[in-house]
Amino acid sequence: MKTLILAIPIAALSLWPAPSGAQSIPPPTKRAVRVEIREGPSLQSFGSNNQAIISWTSNNPGGSDEHFGVVYFGTDPNHLSQMAKGHIRLNRTHSYTVFRVRLLELKPGATYYYKVDSTQADGTPDGVNSAVYRLDTPSNP
Repeated sequence: MKTLILAIPIAALSLWPAPSGAQSIPPPTKRAVRVEIREGPSLQSFGSNNQAIISWTSNNPGGSDEHFGVVYFGTDPNHLSQMAKGHIRLNRTHSYTVFRVRLLELKPGATYYYKVDSTQADGTPDGVNSAVYRLDTPSNP
């Protein structure tokens, strides 16, 4: 059995058309002048394993398609020392974006405070100016 080795000069590759259906990655969309919360944030759910999901809706922040919802939280409203992030991919055709972030390992029967923001893929904040909200976790039986 013979093995056939095909050698093609690299310069010749540019002469071949791109495969059908191939798409280039579009550049980031224009960033919103101001990102504002339109609904929420609020507790979407609380699980039996002491985790909560915080959700909110903002206008579409634009910029990178890859985004993160960010929740800063803690037991002192003046010192939100913990952070949780949730990945999202923006839909360029929507005027709004729904963010959901899961908070893990919350203590039962505790009061937490939180505020929200969102960031571009590179970590640049969108500048959401969220108030501080309160979350009371249920006590375990």
